[in-house]
Amino acid sequence: MIDRRKLVAFTAPMLLFVALLVVSDILKKIGGSFWVVSAEYWIYPTQVILCGGVLSWFWREYRLQPPRRISFGLAIGLLVFVLWISPQMFFGFSPRITGFDPTIFADQKLLYWATIFFRFLRLVLVVPLVEEIFWRGFLLRFLVNENFEQVPFGKFSWMSFAIVTLAFGFSHSRADWPAAILTGMLYNWVAYRTKSLSTCVLTHSVTNLFLGLWIMHTGQWGFW
Repeated sequence: MIDRRKLVAFTAPMLLFVALLVVSDILKKIGGSFWVVSAEYWIYPTQVILCGGVLSWFWREYRLQPPRRISFGLAIGLLVFVLWISPQMFFGFSPRITGFDPTIFADQKLLYWATIFFRFLRLVLVVPLVEEIFWRGFLLRFLVNENFEQVPFGKFSWMSFAIVTLAFGFSHSRADWPAAILTGMLYNWVAYRTKSLSTCVLTHSVTNLFLGLWIMHTGQWGFW
């Protein structure tokens, strides 16, 4: 029988994260002032605070151990980063300059740096935790056995591998589908190879950190 608290712990952060994105999309369609049309500028910090709070509340349920095979995780994290930027860097694709642009607050230094701080906190800490706990910690095991806590982390199944890879990929924007699907495969490989959820989180964090720094350097805000 499924432990309901475990089920909520592994799924609630993702559900809340997605729900807030839906709110942002609805507000964009409604239109109005800047803070309605560009709701992501306050929705993203809200995700950090609320999702971070839910993760903290259920922290003991995740039983995160120290990362294993750290060098392997770091290598995959860097590989995925290169994979994401390859179209623009190596194949001449058009720069993706439209997106979450913190420089709109350049004349308001406190707001600018607060925006950068929360954007990186979301990118490097909250997103890797929320997504890896859900995709690799929960769904990759749930598709093997609905009593997912009885499934050893990193247990391989072709069905769960395929479904999680595709679901992870298609959860991203259409322009990112090819890279996101390959990323899903590589992150699943980290789970199978290391048997460590914390290594999956670390790998994802490394990818996102380098991607965030690259975005700030190039101004390709569409990669946020």
